[in-house]
Amino acid sequence: MSAVAPDDVASAGTANAALALEDGTLLYGRGIGRAGMVEGELCFNTSITGYQEILTDPSYAGQIITFTFPHIGNVGTNEEDIEAMTARARGLVLRASITEPSNWRATAHLDHWLKRMGLVGIAGVDTRRLTRLLRTKGAQNVALCHAPNGRIDAPALLAKARAWPGLEGMDLAKEVSCTQSYEWREAAWTLGKGYAVQDQARFHVVAVDYGAKRNILRSLAAAGCRVTVVPAGASAADILGHKPDGVFLSNGPADPAATGVYAIPVLRALIASGTPIFGICLGHQLLGLTLGAVTRKMLFGHRGANHPVKELATGRVEVTSQNHGFEVRADSLPSGVRATHVSLFDGSLEGLSVEGKPVFSVQYHPEASPGPQDAQHLFQRFVAMMTAHA
Repeated sequence: MSAVAPDDVASAGTANAALALEDGTLLYGRGIGRAGMVEGELCFNTSITGYQEILTDPSYAGQIITFTFPHIGNVGTNEEDIEAMTARARGLVLRASITEPSNWRATAHLDHWLKRMGLVGIAGVDTRRLTRLLRTKGAQNVALCHAPNGRIDAPALLAKARAWPGLEGMDLAKEVSCTQSYEWREAAWTLGKGYAVQDQARFHVVAVDYGAKRNILRSLAAAGCRVTVVPAGASAADILGHKPDGVFLSNGPADPAATGVYAIPVLRALIASGTPIFGICLGHQLLGLTLGAVTRKMLFGHRGANHPVKELATGRVEVTSQNHGFEVRADSLPSGVRATHVSLFDGSLEGLSVEGKPVFSVQYHPEASPGPQDAQHLFQRFVAMMTAHA
């Protein structure tokens, strides 16, 4: 087990937090957020803004996030920039200590917000070194400890990291999904006005909540849709009973093959009904599995707000926001299912459509939050599909 202390942490003896990786690496630092110990899969996110949205994204359930941008917390936190009411990530790793907020929208210090959300964190870690390790060895199962009294049992922490089962084969969608159906009317945010309310909807969309981000629902509302959100375990009869003009399949965490055990039969019935379908992230992966494709875990996944994606039909390139550790294998797409988008980072599949059916999906996040809005037009594509189907 190799112990490494960053430059601004004198030694393991002066630290009050530690991060143990399953490969034996042990990193010491300063604790932030709540005291305690958490286990999860360590990943990295390259976004330079939007840490509050990232930490509340339900797709991060089961994960501890290393932020590659060193200055996290400098804009504080507020009550508007969230993707769920509670934090879904298990913890976070930072290079620099959290500074005082310097943004006019801030209502609380990030450390106070982390404590309120129950998140365990560590600062003072060499995140560049850590990111290089993850890129080389792949995502690591880890244990993170924040002990204000400085008592850290390193061997026990390492044992916890190695004992954690990992995300492969794990279904977390039902953990982060809503428990009952509800109506969503909140639309896009504007400066000085806050979030608009959709009361002139043209279409009715049922969104299946595998861990839906709020800004996806807002984007659907802003595109002219009345949105009914249903739990991940909703049946096809439940969904179609709402008489939707379209069905949306949301993002979500963990292994799509595990969620697919109960989701795939439902999606088969929805496709057979002829209802227009749009999927994002986990929704894209579940759609791929339903159509006969195969998913697999990536070495270190795509997480950030600067991922270039090419639309194959037009050659158009969009800079996108992404957060996923699994992918649909492009070479497994069956006849009648067309690849529509590819990553310009690694060539992985980023979108698909079904020939002759109003069904399409993308791996990335057109709603951004955080990130660029190059792909917002996909919500209008969904609306156009419902218009043609009406």
